[in-house]
Amino acid sequence: MVSAGAGGLLGGPVAALVLAAYGTLAARAVLRRRARQAADLAHRRDLDQLGALAADLRAGLPAGGAIAADVQAVLPEGGALGADVRAGFPAGGLGDGSRRAARLAQAAVRLADRTGAPLADLLERVEADARAADRGLAAAAAQAAGARATAWLLAALPVGGIGLGYAIGVDPVAVLLHTPVGGGSAVAAVALQIGGLLWAERLGAAPGRAA
Repeated sequence: MVSAGAGGLLGGPVAALVLAAYGTLAARAVLRRRARQAADLAHRRDLDQLGALAADLRAGLPAGGAIAADVQAVLPEGGALGADVRAGFPAGGLGDGSRRAARLAQAAVRLADRTGAPLADLLERVEADARAADRGLAAAAAQAAGARATAWLLAALPVGGIGLGYAIGVDPVAVLLHTPVGGGSAVAAVALQIGGLLWAERLGAAPGRAA
């Protein structure tokens, strides 16, 4: 809103609209990046807790009929994995990797309770499977570097076009902001650019993980 107000004061309604669109896009990118980092951190913390629980069980901490209660006590209330174990996995906000690890952890607890299978071995296999899946997702994200480069190129194209206009001796900003044809072209260009950026983001998103 601040960028839109500044654009309206300095360049008129077209500048306000363009700056509002770019400001919204930038804010969205920052928020999504922070959310992705927080989700990745929570997922790694859950896997570390799962590995620690398996190590504790292997070291001889309580087992038997109280296994399920012990699992729920070790995993903290704030952890995504612990919350899903308690609530039967209804949470929809977890990433696919955390949801899958949570389902497997609950299945391991039930299997150990019903059959006496060694829970430590089961939890270690769940953790190893989840970490292997994470490595696969990281490799897929690395392969999507071309799509990310396309997104950066799309983001830089307007600046290059304006610079080219000044290089040939015209004032493209005045044309874009203060003429009907230029204003329509600017709005259409911003809409197409945002659509291209969102499409490139979708192409570059790793499966099972938010872009």
